[in-house]
Amino acid sequence: MTDKLMRILYVEDEPDIQMVARLALEALGGYTVEICSSGDEALQRAPGFQPQLFLLDVMMPGMDGPSTLKMLRALPQFASTPVIFMTAKVQSGEVAGYKELGAVDVIPKPFDPMILASKVQDIWERYHG
Repeated sequence: MTDKLMRILYVEDEPDIQMVARLALEALGGYTVEICSSGDEALQRAPGFQPQLFLLDVMMPGMDGPSTLKMLRALPQFASTPVIFMTAKVQSGEVAGYKELGAVDVIPKPFDPMILASKVQDIWERYHG
């Protein structure tokens, strides 16, 4: 039996996207979502929130998604926490690159809010399957 996914830390710098994703994940998925607007904020808030999954935007000012992932991985409690990148850059070479960095999967942007939660759940189940 896999652990039930409850807590997601979502790092995204666009307020509109944050709002849509939060609604999609909380209302349709029943998840608790902690939203951070930057990699720095994620590093500060993740330890207190103890997420089971990271959703990371790739293109962000300052610390981008891959750099944020690297910094989170440096914290022992997040060394193996699954990460999903969300990005418009989804050429097969780019996706392969994200997976090499340790992402379990990539969700293309723009995403469909109606299926975002089930997509996250599918990836979670595949990861724990």
